[in-house]
Amino acid sequence: MADEIKYEYKTVQTVRGAGGLVISKMQNDGWELVEQDQGMLRSTLDFRRPKKPLSRMVIGTAVGGLALLATVIGVAAALEDGGEKEGESNKPTAASASAAPSATSTPTGSASAEVITPQNNPEFAALLKTPDSCDSANPDFATKYKGRKVAFDGSIVHMAPYGDNDTRYDFLLGPGDQGPKTGIGPAFKYEDVNVFDLKLGSNNPTTVRAGDTFRFVAEVGEFNADQCLFFLDPVSTATR
Repeated sequence: MADEIKYEYKTVQTVRGAGGLVISKMQNDGWELVEQDQGMLRSTLDFRRPKKPLSRMVIGTAVGGLALLATVIGVAAALEDGGEKEGESNKPTAASASAAPSATSTPTGSASAEVITPQNNPEFAALLKTPDSCDSANPDFATKYKGRKVAFDGSIVHMAPYGDNDTRYDFLLGPGDQGPKTGIGPAFKYEDVNVFDLKLGSNNPTTVRAGDTFRFVAEVGEFNADQCLFFLDPVSTATR
């Protein structure tokens, strides 16, 4: 049994008529043809050849490698176990760990709550200087900062009654002091608001008109691309 020959097998398909060349090549590589199935178009050739026995040197090397690997694993496990025992007293308690500041914690007064101004936001500064109220910077800014508060020095470009209402208005605002002559920046709009909604404060006028200049603080709303109107919601208004 110890001398029993063990074989490896291979099946090759070839076009009919080319079997002789394939058989010759396989035999040169040590393969023996054991069966041939001749089809209409293809031939199937089955070959075998004795498996090469592993030399004693190879076997010895493999065994030695396994033994060395087992030794390394054992030493590593021992060192790890010893390190855990030695460092066990230095582990922080749950209380001390929770007391440590988190690197990812949100600081008080985060940037998301900061009022956007031309001084702290280059995008807003550029937006206020766009030469066209339909500029693509308008929808980009509205999408990115919707719901955030902005503050800028501007004026009332135009105001008109909202529908048939005598106390509610649509206000068109622009950056700068030019009022109806404003020619740059977005066409900011307060829609359907009364004078009290502007939150002018006790020391400010109770009536307003086109051309008046204010410090506006407002919440960013939608941009209407068809009308090129940038909608804002008033937060506070102060004279300047």
